[in-house]
Amino acid sequence: MAVNPIRLTISQASNLFGISQKTIRRAIAEQEIHYIVVRGVYKINFESMLKWSQERIKISNKLANQGIGQYVEKWKIKNRLYSPNPKLAETKEGQEVKKRGRPKKVVAPEINKLEEETKE
Repeated sequence: MAVNPIRLTISQASNLFGISQKTIRRAIAEQEIHYIVVRGVYKINFESMLKWSQERIKISNKLANQGIGQYVEKWKIKNRLYSPNPKLAETKEGQEVKKRGRPKKVVAPEINKLEEETKE
């Protein structure tokens, strides 16, 4: 089964990566990014754009500070109920964790046990 690649317009890529449209157009002109043209609009291959941005430190830093990377810390899931891997969710001593309908108080030995399980 063929996977459809994710494609971005120049303005979408500019907003997502935190760089100017002129920089992206320059990369297209130098054939550093893979793209197609659909009805006169450049559609950039996301994977190609990501690889290109990671090869350049300045652009990589802009992605982290001005692009979508600035929101990553806010997106981390700290609630064990909704975490994809509850063992990786942070729990603090005295914090109540809901487990199968009943709240359970977390104590220090259990935190150490969770940390040991995640290291393995």
